[in-house]
Parts: sequence; C-alpha cells; structure tokens
Amino acid sequence: MGVFISDNGSLRVTGVLGHANNFAPAIDPGQLAQRNLQETAIDLTTCRVHDAFNTNLPGAGATDDLGLVGGTFGTSAPSLQTEDLQDAGATNNYARFLVSLPSNYVAGQTVQLRFPAAMLTNIADTTATLDLSCYQSEEDNTVSADLCATAAQSMNSLSFTDLDFIITPAALSPGDMLDCRIVTAINDAATGAEVIGIIAAIKLLCDVQG
Repeated sequence: MGVFISDNGSLRVTGVLGHANNFAPAIDPGQLAQRNLQETAIDLTTCRVHDAFNTNLPGAGATDDLGLVGGTFGTSAPSLQTEDLQDAGATNNYARFLVSLPSNYVAGQTVQLRFPAAMLTNIADTTATLDLSCYQSEEDNTVSADLCATAAQSMNSLSFTDLDFIITPAALSPGDMLDCRIVTAINDAATGAEVIGIIAAIKLLCDVQG
C-alpha cells in the first residue's frame, strides 16, 4: 500500500486503508451533491376539512369536502375522492393539508407538489379539473401570497395522470411550512353511471443537498 501527499495537501491511498478507531470526518453539508426533484410522499390522513381544519375528512366525499376513502387493505390503496357527481352540475370539493420542507432542502430551489389524479367509472361530460393554492406560514399567524404558479389542470380521464404544480421558491428555506388546499371542480350533466374524481397520492418534489 502506498500513501502519497500531493503539493496541495491532498492525500491519496493506494490499497486498503485501515483504522483502529472510529473514522468520521466532518463533511460540510454544502459540499454534498444537490439532488433535484426528490420525492416525499404526503400522508393522506393529514388532509383535513378545508374550512374546519380541526376536523378529519369524511369517509366519502360530501357537501364541499373530498372524502378520505380507505379502500380494502391488500386490494386497494387509500385515496381522496369526490362523491358521485353524475348529473350534479358544477361542483367543487376541497381538502387542506400542511407540507414541511425537509431540513436538507436547498433554499430557493425547485419545489413542486404532485397529484396522480383521474376519474372513476366515467369521465365528466363537461369538465373535471384539479387546482392548488399554497401559502407559506410566516410563523407570526400570517401567511405569504399564494405561491402556486400553475393553473388548474384537467383530471378528466380514466387513466391516472401526474398533475404537477410549481411552487414559487424564491423565499423558501429548509423547515418552512406550506399551507395547501386542493379543489376538484367537476361539471357533469349526464345521467349515466357514476362520475367520481380521485386523487391517489400527494407528493412533495424538491431539490435537496446530499
């Protein structure tokens, strides 16, 4: 085994480097590679009634609330769903949730929220969209302006599509809390079988260090 020290002070070892005690060099987090758009799943059970945040979502869509549908364990996964909106005309359903930016988030870098969304059984005969509003908590009982930079997107398909919403990141830092509300806007005037909007997951995508 050879040990070489270069003129600039760096150390190069050829062979196996052994050590008698713990070897834990301090590495500045800023020296770690940035990894872009890393995904973190948001627990659907943290979604709440949008205008009564202390209240859990109902077990099925009702009034203006999305329902937290548990599915059958081992068969179908939990999801957020509207009520059956066949021939219901224009109807909005909401849910509200909090998102904490991770400690290794790179301040001011990309933040997105992703929603795999679709329609069950039948599409709406007019429109079905998903929209997001997102505010940063200022930690003084106030919030920022709406940070969502993406307009409402269509979910009017029987195939799940990832709907990505860009969050304006300029003022964001690790540990910041985002107060988010989603709304499905479904307009159906047919008299056929059920028309139900479904959101299968919520994911945070952001740039992290290390």
